Amino acid sequence: MFTLIDIVQPTTVEEAYEVLTKRRNNQLIGGSAFLRMGKKRIGTGIELSNLNLDYIKEDDNYVEIGAMTTFRDLEISKVLEENFGSIIKNSVKDIIGVQFRSIVTIGATVFSRYGFSDLIVALLCLDTEVQLCKGGRISLDEFLNRKYEKDFLTKIYIKKNKKKSSYKSLRNAKSDYPLINVSVSRNDDVFKICVGARPQRATVALKSSEFISKNSINEENIDKAAQIAADELVFGTNMRATKEYRYAMTKVLIKRAIMEVI
Repeated sequence: MFTLIDIVQPTTVEEAYEVLTKRRNNQLIGGSAFLRMGKKRIGTGIELSNLNLDYIKEDDNYVEIGAMTTFRDLEISKVLEENFGSIIKNSVKDIIGVQFRSIVTIGATVFSRYGFSDLIVALLCLDTEVQLCKGGRISLDEFLNRKYEKDFLTKIYIKKNKKKSSYKSLRNAKSDYPLINVSVSRNDDVFKICVGARPQRATVALKSSEFISKNSINEENIDKAAQIAADELVFGTNMRATKEYRYAMTKVLIKRAIMEVI
């Protein structure tokens, strides 16, 4: 459980950023699902419910999702399903339970860049951008590779381009954290292969994506692309799986995901 010395509910993004950066131990309070799992003393908690950031809306080119939108909102959204198929729903539907998914927010999850995140690896294979209060609008891939700065995420944008996409994961139990997760998207002949829970944060398998995009789609080349991805990425060992097991299972999941988008 965490302890708050004070709490504020700003009415503008600018006010929230000013309070956040005023003291080192000030912190945003989103759904606070993961904060409750540890022990932390927070100077001023910044609660964002007055900023109206819980929404999913679309225009001709993008779907825009506010930072306070919950995983449950993503799971049942018709807008997301109509534009991107089931990839986002599939990435969040097995996370613990409905009660938990009803408080976990997209902003805190993406900004925290959790290595175990199911959602991040799904968003990464789509054309996703993040809007930061200070850092502006950048691609999700660029954001994941940036050094940490005190800032916060206000919304994300996903480009509407009719990509075919697939999400796969492996777990010890249905509601547990993933041992490894994979997403693959295809837009015409261009593939994007992403791997997360290595247990490091999600990343794009660049060499593998380039190989499968430039070669004929057959079983031999799909197997080769999966092997290239496993070889180019770094895996680690933790309480859930060894790096050798993750290496082996990555190839299996990538092959299954590619088969779903061809």
